[in-house]
Amino acid sequence: MARKFGGKFSPGGAATDPREAAVDPARLKKAGSRGRLLYIPAVVLVFTSLNAGPQVLVTALAGAGVLTLAAWLLQEGLRAEAAYDARKIARCPALPRKMLASALTGIGVAIAAYTGDSGLVGSALYGIAALALHVAAFGIDPLADKKVAGLDRFQQDRVARVVDEAEAYLTDMAAQIASLKDRRLIERVSGFQRVARRMIATVEQDPRDLSGIRRYLGVYLMGARDATAKFVDLYRRGSNAEAREKYESLLDDLEENFAARTEKMLVDDRSDMDIEINVLRDRLQREGVSLKMKGNEDV
Repeated sequence: MARKFGGKFSPGGAATDPREAAVDPARLKKAGSRGRLLYIPAVVLVFTSLNAGPQVLVTALAGAGVLTLAAWLLQEGLRAEAAYDARKIARCPALPRKMLASALTGIGVAIAAYTGDSGLVGSALYGIAALALHVAAFGIDPLADKKVAGLDRFQQDRVARVVDEAEAYLTDMAAQIASLKDRRLIERVSGFQRVARRMIATVEQDPRDLSGIRRYLGVYLMGARDATAKFVDLYRRGSNAEAREKYESLLDDLEENFAARTEKMLVDDRSDMDIEINVLRDRLQREGVSLKMKGNEDV
């Protein structure tokens, strides 16, 4: 099936690429890569303790485990901070991962130092120094919600919930299609997600008529996620060219609708949103996808 490509350098790209997505998963992944080097001390600690006796080895393993957890928390904290910085409206992270990583790094270094001849006081001092250096290098987590002037707290919380809900649908969709290990399908879904995230970014910039936009995003993204789950289940039983063609066709239609709706949002045209939602609902029902919100209410 012919596949449509687009972008700002493609013919007609300006109409389908009105705004870059605020939260780019590739950018978030890159942000977390800064913490990868901190896995190395844990490995070094274990290998240098292999011939130091069982007591030292067990202590070193405990220290390596703490350092590994600290490195993982740092990566997650850096990604959460990058997403927070990218959004116009954002809640501060519920779990201060970077600060926990700093504390665990200090504890891990203290345990590592104790396996040598530093003694209890010396090990504690090494740990405090490591904690301070970690904070100096990576900073602390955002501690306050990011707000937009002119919106009250209730409205900003509503925007944040809409964004979080939309991102959850996209994350589920990506995880489901990734299980097939089909590079072309993964790239195709990523293309749709980029377009969807442009709409999410537009909602953050201008949250007027949030109820209608939430319903629109809910129908489209829930439909995309559920259609993906159905396709993956069918495709796992055996490659089905017809099912694949229908799924890619649905993605094409969803992508075009998202791009067009985002463009209309930029000129404040929401007149036919209910019609678009009903058309999509009818099509998904023909595909065997029934959309239900929490509480078993229709979207």
